[in-house]
Amino acid sequence: MTKVLVLYYSSYGHIEAMAEAMADGARAAGADVDIRRVPETAPQAVVEAAHFKTDSAHPLIDGPEALAGYDAIIVGSPTRFGRMASQMASFWDTAGGVWMRGGLHGKVGGAFTSTATQHGGQETTLFSIITNLMHFGCTIVGLDYGYQAQMGVGEVLGGAPYGATTIAGGDGSRRPSEIDLAGARYQGRRIAEVAARLAA
Repeated sequence: MTKVLVLYYSSYGHIEAMAEAMADGARAAGADVDIRRVPETAPQAVVEAAHFKTDSAHPLIDGPEALAGYDAIIVGSPTRFGRMASQMASFWDTAGGVWMRGGLHGKVGGAFTSTATQHGGQETTLFSIITNLMHFGCTIVGLDYGYQAQMGVGEVLGGAPYGATTIAGGDGSRRPSEIDLAGARYQGRRIAEVAARLAA
């Protein structure tokens, strides 16, 4: 059975919700899926002052060595000034040993993100994640236009050919819409399908 890791960092729960949708999509393709978080690195005073969401049903990943046990790795992070959050970047910065021995060569990778606004750096954030995954040897699967709902303009919605996205709103009050979540499920399914074909 194809093993898929959905690895995320979420400050306010938007990426956490998208991670669950990604996992649902991968499971629908028959994959065995784990959802894991990376550690919080912000000082406790910042976490409290910014009212970060600190409760989660998903455990922390057991270090970078765990990455090599999966056929596909889907990485989600909110944007921070047009790139992945430092919490996620810090985790990958500790994975040099995995990179050195080619532990992720030939695996499938994907990315997803959220921003406060429609033009808040979604695509550059996705590219920052994808760049890391490619350096580790992953084959990237995005959110292709087989998912037609991302093409609409009748409402605020996420989605990019590089990965599923959502928009949180400036105060974080907008939750991922059904269109956004369905995009994540679609991408999760496609990643699991591609990983299964490559492993065959």
